[in-house]
Amino acid sequence: MLIGVPKETKVHEYRVGLIPGNVRELVAHGHDVIVETDAGAAIGMTDAHYEAAGARIAESAADIFANAEMVVKVKEPLAPERAMLRKGQILFTYLHLAPDPDQTGDLIESGATCIAYETVTSPSGGLPLLAPMSEVAGRMSVQAGAYFLEKTHYGLGILLGGVPGVDPGKVVVIGGGVVGTHAIHIALGMGADVWVLDRSVDQLRRLWRQFGRPLNTVFSTRDAIERHCIAADLVIGGVLVPGAAAPKLVSAELVSRMKPGSVVVDVAIDQGGCLETSRPTTHDDPVYVVDDVVHYCVANMPGGVPRTSAQALNNATLPYTLAIADKGWRQALGGDPHLLNGLNVHAGRITHPAVAESLGYDCWDAKEAIAH
Repeated sequence: MLIGVPKETKVHEYRVGLIPGNVRELVAHGHDVIVETDAGAAIGMTDAHYEAAGARIAESAADIFANAEMVVKVKEPLAPERAMLRKGQILFTYLHLAPDPDQTGDLIESGATCIAYETVTSPSGGLPLLAPMSEVAGRMSVQAGAYFLEKTHYGLGILLGGVPGVDPGKVVVIGGGVVGTHAIHIALGMGADVWVLDRSVDQLRRLWRQFGRPLNTVFSTRDAIERHCIAADLVIGGVLVPGAAAPKLVSAELVSRMKPGSVVVDVAIDQGGCLETSRPTTHDDPVYVVDDVVHYCVANMPGGVPRTSAQALNNATLPYTLAIADKGWRQALGGDPHLLNGLNVHAGRITHPAVAESLGYDCWDAKEAIAH
């Protein structure tokens, strides 16, 4: 199979779909790889590294999209990239379609087979291709929150960990999954007063066993969210419904009652955000203020630490990329129901139920789709 890797074009997105080590693995399996020039240069992966791994260098993204049978990316294709997709081509990347009707419409029109990292599942019920970036984003969320809590950056002017004789800041984590777990780890390490809200008692028990008494666990209800957000210095939104738009757990009215200068970091923004007041921001312009509450809603947080996150992502995606290339997409998806869950769009139709429901489309059963 001819596999293409274009340079990412989202604002301050320096990750790359294939690192040279993974190119070498694909080439060893008999595949051809073309990589757009400078696709990994920003994180020290030069064209020479890719050529040494067996790739050919393409001068432009147009060359990649015109020739590759499978395009491997990191972030969702932007409009100019979507215009280059063609019928029968495989796109393997993060898509996050539920809050993005424009992208969804373009992918449907392209006729391409679009497999989304974020809806591939594991036998244990996890999301193996989303997890490494959720780990990174969870850890970064506390760093970002601490930075914007400084008075010079619009915040309350507090140190999360406090000092002897001064109370630490209160961090409220909504959602105890992968994002929440890693946010808790960093926040406790900084000495903050950390509270986690989740609707799964089993998840709260797991977090209690992992972190012990320094972590405060709360069953999530409307009342609990209201009480703890009002008292919080930093709120981190880490909820996820695979493939679907994130539930709006924090209303605009509640935001208006939060502490002036408090900070919210909405890690769920890729799926639309879990606050009514959230809207996507970029690394260039990461925050805005609503009712004196600082909102950090960068939609590609791990792009800020690309040397770490590109490696972590490639570690997770390689087995699936190899499976699709070695077997062809029909056999790979047909033989692996968990990879099949990653199929979001095929031959002009939506094939993932949560995406279809979120955007008001009919859903084509994925098993039927791969037979056509």
